[in-house]
Amino acid sequence: MEDSKIVELYWQRNESAISETQQKYGNYLIKIAFNILADIEDSRESVNDTYLKAWYSMPPHKPTVLSTFLGKIVRQLSIDIYRKKKAQKRYGSEYALSLDELCDCASADGAPDKEVDAQLLAKSIGDYLMSLSEESRNVFVCRYYFLDSVRDIANYFGASESKIKSTLHRTRLGLKIHLEKEGLL
Repeated sequence: MEDSKIVELYWQRNESAISETQQKYGNYLIKIAFNILADIEDSRESVNDTYLKAWYSMPPHKPTVLSTFLGKIVRQLSIDIYRKKKAQKRYGSEYALSLDELCDCASADGAPDKEVDAQLLAKSIGDYLMSLSEESRNVFVCRYYFLDSVRDIANYFGASESKIKSTLHRTRLGLKIHLEKEGLL
């Protein structure tokens, strides 16, 4: 079913909107949640909460790109669950690994939100990413937004894991230099 028809089902308060969303985007949402949480049960909970949040968000919102809208919701809900779990115990996931990798780029002490305005930092990172080749930018987004593993990214791009690691390393170094020039680091 087309996204516009699924959104229309939400607006009509038709419960089949959730089953259509699950059928079309369930695996996509589980993957995002699992990359953050590294736990299938927590991932399923996050995805179910995503359907509920989408139900209450439409109306008034009418997303033009449903996959992005849902991806953003599941990502934020999963990060919230991750933070709660992390407060309880040490918790390993792609989210934790990707944050560790970015610490040197975003902040000297790993707390960029304490040092700079988040919007200014986001704009600067966006500007830097737009200066990269499409492949480097996509690899970066796969790793640090969708939180895909290096292995998954390598498979997706048909490249070796060492090439992906190298691309990510060069991109992080370039980001660090860019942020230093901008006075954000």
